[in-house]
Amino acid sequence: MNKDEIIGVFENIARLLELKGENPFKIRAYLHAAKALETLSEPLEKLVAEDRLVAVDGIGKATAEKIATLSTADRLDYYDDLRDEFPPDILTLFDIQGLGGKKIKVLWDSLKVHSITSLERACKAGKVAELPGFGEKTATNILKAIEHMRSHAGEFRYGDIAALAGSLLDDLRSHADVGQAQIAGSFRRKKEIVRDLDFLVSTKNSEAVMEFFTSHPLVENILAHGATKSSVILKNGIQCDLRAVTAAEFPFALNYFTGSKEHNVRMRSRALSRGWSLNEYRFSAAEGRQLREPLPEVLQESDIYRALELDPIEPELRENHGEMEAAEKHALPRLIEWSNLRGAFHNHTTESDGRSSLEDMVAAAKELGLEYLGIADHSNASFQANGLDEKRLAAQVARIAEINASEKDIHIFAGTECDILKDGSLDFSDEILASLDYVVGSIHSSFTMPAAEMTKRIICAMENPHITMLAHPTGRLLLGRDPYQLDIPAILDAAAATGTFIELNANPRRLDLDWRWWQMAKEKGVKCVINPDAHSTAGLQDLIFGIGIARKGWLTKDDVLNTLPLAQVRTALQAKRARS
Repeated sequence: MNKDEIIGVFENIARLLELKGENPFKIRAYLHAAKALETLSEPLEKLVAEDRLVAVDGIGKATAEKIATLSTADRLDYYDDLRDEFPPDILTLFDIQGLGGKKIKVLWDSLKVHSITSLERACKAGKVAELPGFGEKTATNILKAIEHMRSHAGEFRYGDIAALAGSLLDDLRSHADVGQAQIAGSFRRKKEIVRDLDFLVSTKNSEAVMEFFTSHPLVENILAHGATKSSVILKNGIQCDLRAVTAAEFPFALNYFTGSKEHNVRMRSRALSRGWSLNEYRFSAAEGRQLREPLPEVLQESDIYRALELDPIEPELRENHGEMEAAEKHALPRLIEWSNLRGAFHNHTTESDGRSSLEDMVAAAKELGLEYLGIADHSNASFQANGLDEKRLAAQVARIAEINASEKDIHIFAGTECDILKDGSLDFSDEILASLDYVVGSIHSSFTMPAAEMTKRIICAMENPHITMLAHPTGRLLLGRDPYQLDIPAILDAAAATGTFIELNANPRRLDLDWRWWQMAKEKGVKCVINPDAHSTAGLQDLIFGIGIARKGWLTKDDVLNTLPLAQVRTALQAKRARS
């Protein structure tokens, strides 16, 4: 098994032990080991080979032995025996928003609830509401969570499948019979939710490539195996299709299967106006139409756009959101790129709910080539996240000053992720906030307020000059929690008036603010800040997902705060604070 699979096994072991009522220390041992694996600074395979796992903080002798076994095998007897003590579907209950191990244990012990179906039945029969610690409201919320989960069945977060998709693409590209290979579909357009993966290859030996694809180790089931198209289900559950075309057909197929449907309709209509038919294989003379111009030569995808008198349109923009008109007028933006980012501000350490120390976060940021890093651990009101009080915050600020005094390659900004309380006030006093380099304002409670009240709450916070940026503005968790009710245009107006930066939270579970709002934000003069909301060194790499969504939102380098070099970003932070 790879590292991520082992982490999943250890988390499941902890869940099953909790259902058994085992010693909490034993449960925590597996959770600590899972967290330790998430933040490894060396390859797991190397640590196993050199028998150095026990030297990793959080991994003991017993868990190290199990990790070593799983890293060289696909199973662990201890885990198999533990699973045999429960019905096979019981772990699916942990996928339901709002249900944790303690509640699931009560459901199992009292009602023998062992699956989502049996849980739903028990809720509807009124049995769950009668349990101690549950009640009618909890039962109703469980039914809503089940309905929400079913409505999103077959959907996957972009960030959750990116590594797997990239691995399969690399393997296809390395095949001797493959000329070109690319992922198309909504994945290539960087949609935040993906239902399937569409791979495309050019080849002269499609049968060999299809055999390679259907027998790939990532494949769980084969749905169809043809000479030029095959469909499979990968081990993570997503459907994956592969189409094989000739080299001449590849640009057309790539364009067509990238979509979106609405974009493709506009492209075909534009071709018809010239007497051409455009499909996934070629330009041809349209039946019943006068051929106004000779058929163009197409060697690459951009040639299709140029033939239609359009500037080439980046895949992220192909959503029929004005890209055709902009391409015709030579008004497409030069989209932001990964290399434009200089730093990030919304990051956590072990002082609150992070899994990496301040020093480790600094080292990881340097390795990524960042010029600056902001530390914004939670404030006191976020007790569930071990939020900092004034004394602990002051100590962290002092430690950051020490690091800056000795560090030459990167600058650390001292900040806080300060809770916006229900009345719009902030969790720290103005005096405390004034001692920091910047302040990230965010909501972590009272999500169900009506839209008018929630909007007023956030605007009130933004009117405090110490608030620098608004984090994850709608509070959504993709496939987990809907956005809270909010008047987003009003929030953007307030951001423009106060100079507050709006975060594009790059965590693949959030990607908030949604890409559909960024064109409006630009028009209102609102600036973006792309933050990873990193809770570990690995979390810093989520910045790449933020770049994808920023591009999808038509953002350029000039629209994003953290593309500025250090001296200019300091000036921007000070200018924000100077506004009243």
